[in-house]
Amino acid sequence: MRGVLLALLLAACATTPDPTLHTIAVPGTGRSIEARLCRPEVGGPVNGGPVSGRPVPLAIINHGSPGQAAARGGMRPQPCTAEAVRWFLDRDFAVLLPLRRGYGADTGTWAEGFGPCASPDYAAAGRQTAQDIAAAVAHGRRLPGIRPQGVLVVGQSAGGWGALALAANRPEGVAAVVNMAGGRGGWAGGQANAVCAAPRLVAAAGEFGRTARLPTLWVYTANDSFFGPHLAAAMHHAFTDAGGKARLQPMPRFGRDGHSLFFGAGGSAVWGPVLEAFLRAEGYATR
Repeated sequence: MRGVLLALLLAACATTPDPTLHTIAVPGTGRSIEARLCRPEVGGPVNGGPVSGRPVPLAIINHGSPGQAAARGGMRPQPCTAEAVRWFLDRDFAVLLPLRRGYGADTGTWAEGFGPCASPDYAAAGRQTAQDIAAAVAHGRRLPGIRPQGVLVVGQSAGGWGALALAANRPEGVAAVVNMAGGRGGWAGGQANAVCAAPRLVAAAGEFGRTARLPTLWVYTANDSFFGPHLAAAMHHAFTDAGGKARLQPMPRFGRDGHSLFFGAGGSAVWGPVLEAFLRAEGYATR
């Protein structure tokens, strides 16, 4: 009998939907993406229990893109216990972690390709990423207990690039953007510090800057093997020279490859104080 009860319990657990997972329709595409929602009261013991009934601000964290196409299908949203997620939960943010089209359970066409290495269209790729982020923003703003204004959009690597593209669209409800090592086309030909047509990446940053008016924070490390300090500075100059509002924060070396700073173990101790200062400057009352 105990064996039967155990089997029934395991079967029930296997079929119980994960309450943190949401399905988000991406307008104009006929497709949906998956996202995980973490609230401050369920982020783990470091949060000290539930917050009051007041609405909480929302941070939307956007992932990068693996170098191998085969790895995209195995991706899952970061758990609520992940270090970078906990950092925001500890400061009373709810966190939404969307996957994008072509990642995880979505088996449709990958939407973020930028074309051949010799002539990449980085701006178009960024806009596709931004379309999925915008869908996540709209979804998150409608959720109960979430403050519909003052959304913070954070992106790492390809997600950071898409966050800049989103800023260029002046999205409703979004107050600030954090670009963690954002860019596309890195490790061209399988080589560190090689970027497909890097001047095109710089030019696309300038294109985004022409219409981006949200405050943005750019964080790049000294040993980023995708987008090194000189390229990061060139993109930043192009963005701000075109009218974009951005603070570039160069960071010291981190681990074997600084590109992993945001999600890396111990990374929040490095980027946390910088982000905390940015949030306070932009009016976020974090605890």
